[in-house]
Amino acid sequence: MVAAALAALAHAAPDASAHTSHAARAHAAAATEAAAVSCAGSNTISFSPGLSLPARRTRIGGGGAYTCLSTDPALRSGVSSISGGGWNGCFFSDATTAERITWNTGEQTTVVYRLGNVQQAAGQAVVLVVGRVVKGKFKGHTVASPGLQLTLDPLKCLSKRGVELITGPSTLVIV
Repeated sequence: MVAAALAALAHAAPDASAHTSHAARAHAAAATEAAAVSCAGSNTISFSPGLSLPARRTRIGGGGAYTCLSTDPALRSGVSSISGGGWNGCFFSDATTAERITWNTGEQTTVVYRLGNVQQAAGQAVVLVVGRVVKGKFKGHTVASPGLQLTLDPLKCLSKRGVELITGPSTLVIV
């Protein structure tokens, strides 16, 4: 009977180690999800209608490209698409935007930015937006994205069409 019990334990040992190995892999995956990410790159943002002196309801679109450092060594870069809307002008911004990032690993992250400080100075946007990952990799994490997007012709704020495009450096920090 003792021999049968030892044989049963020996036969069960590979299953137990497989379970431990699976648990270790799950723990490693969870640690990767908790990884801090810091990216630098640039964004190009379009406004329709364009930014003008008085704020008006606008649609926002655009995209970005980032090079990243992460505690996840596989994650090195990402490209994004940006969409949203709100009240925007050359000296004022109150909008909600979403940024969908596709990482070089093929994984995706969707960030919604609801809190922000966007200082508009004649079409030159100094941006600090804070959001939360609502879907995909890093779900639930906080995101900060400071940047400086410039227009080449700030006098367009005075025109009927307004400033339709701003572009410049941006960062993306996920904690």
